[in-house]
Amino acid sequence: MAARQEVSAWRPAVPGVREVFHAHFTGYAYPMHVHEAWTLLIVDDGAVRYDLDRHEHGTPHDTVSLLPPHVPHNGSPAGPGGFRKRVVYLDTTVLGEDLVGPAVDTPDLRDPLLRRRVGQLHHALDHPGDELEAAGRLTLIGERLTAHLRPRLGTDVRRHADPGLARRLRELLDARIVEGVALEEAAALLHAHPAHLVRAFSTAYGIAPHQYLNSRRVDRARRLLLEGRRPGEVAAATGFFDQSHLTRHFRKLVGVTPGRYARSA
Repeated sequence: MAARQEVSAWRPAVPGVREVFHAHFTGYAYPMHVHEAWTLLIVDDGAVRYDLDRHEHGTPHDTVSLLPPHVPHNGSPAGPGGFRKRVVYLDTTVLGEDLVGPAVDTPDLRDPLLRRRVGQLHHALDHPGDELEAAGRLTLIGERLTAHLRPRLGTDVRRHADPGLARRLRELLDARIVEGVALEEAAALLHAHPAHLVRAFSTAYGIAPHQYLNSRRVDRARRLLLEGRRPGEVAAATGFFDQSHLTRHFRKLVGVTPGRYARSA
């Protein structure tokens, strides 16, 4: 099989994320190297074998791998078909340096829920305008990774009901339907940890903050479309990044595109 190197990389506007890196490699092996950030890795096709701290590891399809900063590692395909991977590099605001030791000991985590959440994070990071969703998913991922690496603290990570906090976040989202609000800013304004904020809201209303905000935006978009305004104009007036961002969420919640919805009137 011919060697292949297909990559895409970008830096999203999400606090804590240094870089997103997607790659499909065959016939290529990484030499020993280090990163200054945490490497959160999932493999979608094939498998990777790598050495970390002089111990050999692998990444079967159902594994989430977490490689700590400043610890040398390499990487190569575990089979002739190469591998397809998705990586997000995280700074120490998401995971502290005190977790480096446990991560060296256990870099490969078999956790179906964690893997699903990492995949959802990549989907959000791949769509400009979904930064609130990405930040919410990232804070829950950080919480779950910490629970794996520090089990004694992980047992204290519970889902507490906090209806007062949930109501205040809903009021903040209602006041900022168009301009939106970053999760870190909301946490600072409401004096709450981001993970607790997301959990309190989801417990109270059965929906994540980003889902609530997108629902409110789509409702407003429906009204404007029925008034005869064009989808591109409606996207800007309702807080979506662009018309394609509006179309994706509108179709998800209404079942048809904004243009078709407007024509049906």
